[in-house]
Amino acid sequence: MTPRRWPTPAHETDWLAEGQPFRVQSARHQIAAWSWGSGPAVLLAHGWEGRGSQLGAFVQPLLAAGLRVVAFDAPGHGGSTGRRSSFPEMAATLAAVARQSGEVRAVVAHSAGAAATTIALRDGLKIERLVYLSPPSDPGRFLYALTESLGLRPSVAQRTQRRIERRIGARWDDLRPTRIAPAMTTPLLIIHDTEDREVSWSQAQELAKAWPDARMITTHGLGHRRILRDEQVVAAATRFLTDPAPPTDAPPPKLVGRVP
Repeated sequence: MTPRRWPTPAHETDWLAEGQPFRVQSARHQIAAWSWGSGPAVLLAHGWEGRGSQLGAFVQPLLAAGLRVVAFDAPGHGGSTGRRSSFPEMAATLAAVARQSGEVRAVVAHSAGAAATTIALRDGLKIERLVYLSPPSDPGRFLYALTESLGLRPSVAQRTQRRIERRIGARWDDLRPTRIAPAMTTPLLIIHDTEDREVSWSQAQELAKAWPDARMITTHGLGHRRILRDEQVVAAATRFLTDPAPPTDAPPPKLVGRVP
């Protein structure tokens, strides 16, 4: 629950310099946020140990489509306050940023940010469309994979899970995206890479099957983070978010293929 803060590379600093910084109060934390353009907003939700600027490649294409873009750092991440974070806290922060941003049309979310967005939707956030990049179907798997890699007994992971559940006031099963997904009505595009070593491609496939109106695009060779900067990925996401014909008019079959 204690994310590491990584330095912000120069190209991300350049993206932020073009935006308008502002702050959002979310529970006990001051949230660093940035806004570009005007009109209905698209929120950019980063993953665990990430920062809003990691999704900066989406800013100009979305601005060109007539949308406003809002990025933020979750508690314990980037320029926001706090040392610890959790998926429910990230979800509450997303909702707080949405309330301060006026009309919000869509969310583009990466990894843990996708799990947090799903929780926020369950808790009442209303948007028109979603794009998830490298989303986990069950974030709890990270803990069990970690303890296994360290050679620890499964009981250690179980006790850790119980302590985390007490701290965040929620059961992990209730936060699992595949458990929440069947009740979702927001059209979703999932883009995931077969060579993602942090969140397996199969997790995205599980989520796509559980989400009633989900499409899936598979990429190859982009891994977990390069997918955020790939021009074809950004173009496919932008098309999905800005297509004037609502995807729900004629629900398509789930798509698995290279980025068109």
